[in-house]
Amino acid sequence: MELNGGMESSNNNITINPKRRRVGLIYDERMCKHHTPVEEGHPEQPDRIRFIWDALSSSGIANRCVIVNAKEAADNHLALVHTKNHIDLIKNISSKNSESRRKRIAAKFNSIYFNEGSSEAAYLAAGCVIEVAERVAKGELDSAFAIVRPPGHHAEETEPMGFCLFNNVAIAASFLLNERSEFGIKKILVVDWDVHHGNGTQKMFYNDSRVLFFSVHRHEFGGFYPCGDDGSHIMTGEGQGAGYNINVPWENGRCGDADYLAVWDHILIPVAKEFNPDLIIISAGFDAAIGDPLGGCRVSPYGYSIMLNKLLEFAGGKIVMALEGGYNLNALRNSAKACVEVLLQDKPIIGSLEAYPFESTWRVIQEVRQVLSTYWPILVPKIPDKVISKRTSHIEISSSDSDGEQENISLTVSEEVQTIEDVIQPFKNLKVNEAGQDQGGIAAPPSWRSELSNIDIWYATFGSNMNMSRFRCYIEGGQAEGMKRPCVGSMDKSKPKEIKWKTFPHRLFFGRERTATWGPGGVAFLHPKSDVKERTYMCLYKITLEQFNDVLLQENVSSYNLNHPLFDLTALQTIQNEQCISVEFVQRGWYHNVVYLGKENDIPILTMTCTLSDVDSFISGEFAINPPCKEYANTLIKGLVQGKQLSLEEAEAYIQESSTKAL
Repeated sequence: MELNGGMESSNNNITINPKRRRVGLIYDERMCKHHTPVEEGHPEQPDRIRFIWDALSSSGIANRCVIVNAKEAADNHLALVHTKNHIDLIKNISSKNSESRRKRIAAKFNSIYFNEGSSEAAYLAAGCVIEVAERVAKGELDSAFAIVRPPGHHAEETEPMGFCLFNNVAIAASFLLNERSEFGIKKILVVDWDVHHGNGTQKMFYNDSRVLFFSVHRHEFGGFYPCGDDGSHIMTGEGQGAGYNINVPWENGRCGDADYLAVWDHILIPVAKEFNPDLIIISAGFDAAIGDPLGGCRVSPYGYSIMLNKLLEFAGGKIVMALEGGYNLNALRNSAKACVEVLLQDKPIIGSLEAYPFESTWRVIQEVRQVLSTYWPILVPKIPDKVISKRTSHIEISSSDSDGEQENISLTVSEEVQTIEDVIQPFKNLKVNEAGQDQGGIAAPPSWRSELSNIDIWYATFGSNMNMSRFRCYIEGGQAEGMKRPCVGSMDKSKPKEIKWKTFPHRLFFGRERTATWGPGGVAFLHPKSDVKERTYMCLYKITLEQFNDVLLQENVSSYNLNHPLFDLTALQTIQNEQCISVEFVQRGWYHNVVYLGKENDIPILTMTCTLSDVDSFISGEFAINPPCKEYANTLIKGLVQGKQLSLEEAEAYIQESSTKAL
């Protein structure tokens, strides 16, 4: 039965309340049958849509909307963007006769799980977005929100990816453009405000001028999921679609309302006016919301309300929202509820902005405008200095082996004057020739690099870096088995000059609740104070002091390079007397305490760990003592075995004892 909120019905005659916009809601509990087959929690869980639906129902908002019955997508509609093999895979996956077989198939893909409810949920998610998109296009609804899962914007033509099975938004857009031309929808604006780049949607319309694809996302120069260059601002479309692909890639996390609204005002809204879409589809991920465990950004429900309200100016308010990500259930519920209230347009939006955009935001906006100005002349004029001067200085601190996504800490200072010079630059923007001169206007490396490249140290590792393949990620870039995200690597990608193993009289233990690199579980820490009763196996890599600086940075901060060294020659001399130095710039990281362990062949031995005060916090319970996850533990064990320090059984016992022995 289809319920018609906001309508009066008698003998099948429907009278529309002229004061209320007809906002469609579509939801089906059957989409909750798709869930991870293992016991442990997964961020893309059924409660994501239940929380939204329950909030809209209990608040009375659903009663003011048009409730639309869910429908499964037809294969020929899925085939508008997906291959037959892809469709057949998703159609048949739930009928596989064993969970283990589904798990083996899922393991072939990037961040995917399957269970007995996956096929039905995927067909419903795609079908629901098609259904409400068709009704909005026909004029039966003014706008609509499809409360669906699994999400879709990562799914590509040939394979599922990133929790996404079918690309729901791309299917609906292609359906209207190619199968329902009678509705007069010739131009569609797709706005993807999910914190992750919509790689799948981008590729499906990269050569199509009928779709203006706009994505604002955390990118970190290709280091943030889905990783790589697809989300770069230079990806502007090809052929007929040249200029119709717009990426706004955040350099860092912590971006909030002011940052997003600056992008709206200075990129999206001007281009949307020129494009003049017939309909807007929003890939409405809410993982950029405050408190989201995967996003690390700070958009409020008020921020989402304003972004959506600005889009209502276009296409006669014909907007279809399709749920993508969002993994903090409370933030997801509140943000979605705020958006539906905006679509209803029957109450004022209440809130205020108390901050300015980050300086990195203005830098990104200017870069995007410059590369797109060839296609959109409205972006040619420069943003006035008086606007750009209102910004916030931002240094983001996150630990590579820490939960950088959940415990990012930002040092911010609001300014209305010229800000200090940037402290950090992306590694991937630095390209130098053999003579060390700049290429293409890009600055040559700072002079400290050449100086410290001539100084050798031993870097003593006690955690995952004991595994050579893992440590090489910090030098060469990339990711080893079990890692959830890649490293950018060092400027000098030379392999260690020598490798040794030694034991030291220090305590190894494991703490913290989860990490961005490894997922749930603790990571290794070395008690900075020596104890003759303890023994820790450590792998020593002979590297340069320049490389040590890059490793130290990556252990505490994600994918950035410095204009000045974190640990210079003066620090190297000082530490031999003081035994340890807490590196000021990365003091919010988990491994900012550099500890001196003596010398080997007259070369200093250095490691990095927590401070004594952090140890006290572990003992008091302020910081969690926690055993490592299986993938992390296996990496340590593999390093110990391949280093011929312990047998497999001995290595497992060593890690087990270190994980359970009280501090």
